[in-house]
Amino acid sequence: MGTFGRRLLLAVDAKGYGRVDVLTQRQLQEAIQRLLGEAAAAAGLARESWETQEGGDSVFAVLPEGASEPDLVDGFMRHLDAGLRAFNHGRLPEAWLRLRAAVHFGTASPAANGFEGRAPVEIGRMLDSVALRAALAAAPEACLAFAVSTTVFNDVIRGAYTTIRAQEFREVRITEKEYTGRAWIRVPGYDVHALELDGADPGVSGGGEAVDARPPNASTASGDTVIHVFNETVHAPGSVFGISK
Repeated sequence: MGTFGRRLLLAVDAKGYGRVDVLTQRQLQEAIQRLLGEAAAAAGLARESWETQEGGDSVFAVLPEGASEPDLVDGFMRHLDAGLRAFNHGRLPEAWLRLRAAVHFGTASPAANGFEGRAPVEIGRMLDSVALRAALAAAPEACLAFAVSTTVFNDVIRGAYTTIRAQEFREVRITEKEYTGRAWIRVPGYDVHALELDGADPGVSGGGEAVDARPPNASTASGDTVIHVFNETVHAPGSVFGISK
């Protein structure tokens, strides 16, 4: 990887890892590595080519250039959820492996102690956000809750490059440490819009002012209303103002 590059990023972390005994921690660590590898293989993602930074119950991965965003968001997450359910079957609830995950696309470069750039910071804040933690806590039978960045949601989900409908995600506001931004959360098997996520209202900023959830350069989605405001006299006989696709 060069000094500058945009890459697909994945981060995962286990819920309640610190509250279980050492034997269970070892089982969960082994399961995380195995399930990530199996989900990657099933989704056609080369796990062996990921650059990873690992910490017991957490994994941060920078995928190789050209890695498929739709495959990571769709096939990978579906297989990971299925693998988690199979692993947890027959285990006591307190020994379940339940994961939070986040997906982002942005700048990431190797550094002396991991990776540098905006994207690794942003995905870390998404993964640790109150909203994502609350989503998993509010869905007691769920094994996985994951968030995607606005960039990934607009380009991949809203662009209909996956089998997952945009309505299956819930937009949330994230304010963690020095980072403030938006993310889109999905909890497989649950209606995420019905979950209680305190403080995650996407329509209001900290000061109570309505904000636009989409970046200024985002494409216009179907059903959007576009208003043209002209402050000067416009002479355009026979013209039609609007958007052509």
